[in-house]
Amino acid sequence: MKPAPFEYVRPASLDDAVAGLAGDPGAKVLAGGQSLVPLLSMRLASPSRLVDINGLPDLDGIEAGPDGVRIGALARHADVLASGDVRRVQPLVSLALANVAHATIRNRGTTVGSIVHADAAAEMPMVLRLLGGSVDVAGPGGRRTIAADDLYVGPMESSLHHDEIAVSAWFPALGERAGVAFEEVARRHGDYALCGVAALVDGDSVRAGYLSVCDVPTVVDLTDLAEADLGETALARLDPGDDIHASADYRAQLVRVLTARVVAAAREMARMKAAP
Repeated sequence: MKPAPFEYVRPASLDDAVAGLAGDPGAKVLAGGQSLVPLLSMRLASPSRLVDINGLPDLDGIEAGPDGVRIGALARHADVLASGDVRRVQPLVSLALANVAHATIRNRGTTVGSIVHADAAAEMPMVLRLLGGSVDVAGPGGRRTIAADDLYVGPMESSLHHDEIAVSAWFPALGERAGVAFEEVARRHGDYALCGVAALVDGDSVRAGYLSVCDVPTVVDLTDLAEADLGETALARLDPGDDIHASADYRAQLVRVLTARVVAAAREMARMKAAP
């Protein structure tokens, strides 16, 4: 199937890109296109205008410092995954990116694009929420920062306004004595996960993030729980559903198994970092 007709513009500046969106409520941003283009081809999305931001300068940066990692809107998954600085400062980003789709898609898809696409089956939205990150956006009124907890407002829906462009995402650095872990189960490597879980252990705090389990990326606080109680406690706050790939019961069992496994791995990482 071919996409419905649309206007295509490729602005040379961020201001022009914002103006292109503001002038047409039906416009969409095109960055990596690995989520949007298939939707266009299946006519599940029919924007009146595509604003291609790939010609904008200075949006492909990857910066890692003592406080965290900042990823520009045009930084490709593959480039972020290849960054040793990102892996050192916030290893959970790298652990999750290794599970994003296939190499061909990672070569073109953008990390920030995946985040604002707001798919609860994608890895990076959940990682942003678990780490307490944020997204910087630009619009007609200037720039603003949206905390991850305020970003996802419904299934495939973010709190970005239609005339705003996400310019970067921020992931806080991993604490000196903190540990992280990530694991997912998919029918085939590179497919969307049937269930995925990440864990962040920092001192007494234990938190887990879930993908492909709820309608939005979801984080559960598991602090002060015995290992045997982790999975069931998480399930009580989640809502695994049925689809053509897995039953709700199967997803619930994956939540039980993966929660215990990744929390144990994150605790071990934290223990090893704290060892003299």
